[in-house]
Amino acid sequence: MRRRVVITGAGVVSPIGSGASEFWDALAEGRSGAAHVELEGVGRIVAFPVAEDEARERFGQRDARRMDRAARFAAVAAARALEDAGDLGVEPERVGVSIGSVHGGADTLLEAHRTFLERGADRVGPLAIPMSITNHPCAAVARVLGLRGPSAAPATACAAGSDAIGAGLSMLREGRADVVVAGGADAPLSPVVIAGYQRVGALTPSTRAPEVSSRPFDIGRDGFVMGEGSGVLVLEEREHALARGARIYAELAGYGSSCDAGHPTDPDATGEGPARAMTLAIADAGLLARDIGYVNAHATSTIAGDIAEARALARAGLSGAAVSSTKSAHGHPLGGAGGMEAVATLMAFERDMLPPTLNLEDADPEAPFDHVLEPRRARVTAAASNSFGFGGHNACIVMTRHEER
Repeated sequence: MRRRVVITGAGVVSPIGSGASEFWDALAEGRSGAAHVELEGVGRIVAFPVAEDEARERFGQRDARRMDRAARFAAVAAARALEDAGDLGVEPERVGVSIGSVHGGADTLLEAHRTFLERGADRVGPLAIPMSITNHPCAAVARVLGLRGPSAAPATACAAGSDAIGAGLSMLREGRADVVVAGGADAPLSPVVIAGYQRVGALTPSTRAPEVSSRPFDIGRDGFVMGEGSGVLVLEEREHALARGARIYAELAGYGSSCDAGHPTDPDATGEGPARAMTLAIADAGLLARDIGYVNAHATSTIAGDIAEARALARAGLSGAAVSSTKSAHGHPLGGAGGMEAVATLMAFERDMLPPTLNLEDADPEAPFDHVLEPRRARVTAAASNSFGFGGHNACIVMTRHEER
């Protein structure tokens, strides 16, 4: 029999609060973290910024300076998740790290390029490369927390966080680790990054107030609103968790991935690829589509993406599940989305509550689901969380209520 995997800790750094409890409370209260942000060369945009940076307090000035903003988010979220999990009772060599990211240390690379142009090649910092590449959040988490087990740093665009959780699941099932710290992190509120997403037409041009700009599944949606932050889970081999008397949030029961192998940015309009990832995850969990009571949708508030996901949900047999997109509250933190939304999905088990979609006033007719518009009391036995990214990368994770398996 394959090893079963449970979730024993959760940590978040987000625009609506740091720490799982504060994050959950904000979702349940329907609070938005959106604000106007001024960026050099870009001007004022609507975004979901993180207000506080705890890294210097937690890790000291020297270590904080050796981490880009994305890595600081990941390290703090991971530290919070480990604190939440309690004493693991395991050697560092048996604790893995799997953190996905899209842009890694984007600001570090921007500043290194600026220094190169203005002051010359010999003035570029010696840590410019290790602090800017995509594995930086993963490497930083392992370094500052002293975790020496297997590591992974998926870079599958906005599916990276969920793919990282899937990679962690595999590490545990295969016996390569007893505990894995898994999730995603990004800090993309950087001028060149924002300019690029504007040029590709992904971001909202909306002049609405910030808090109502992200409108997943709404007929008036017109692009996503960039966010930043990190969400991290502590995944643990079930027998190990039971032996140490750990509090178990839920079981991580299934994972599926696929690739559309199509357009560089646009999703497969038919929803076939994402549906395949969902179907694989549900089968991996040993379930049927009708067992899924809640879906935390990827739904970013883009015209094409939300409809593609709606079609995918229908193809996967999930039209009857309750559906919401928490990006309406915390924005789209790219690689951080899968981890952050995995923590949000835990509400279904920890709080017996489904988090709502904000700003959904007029649902698109092609998304005729049971939309969660207000925090909803519900006791679901299984839930899914979706993540899709540029390049056609699709990922889905499935959680189940632990005592019912």
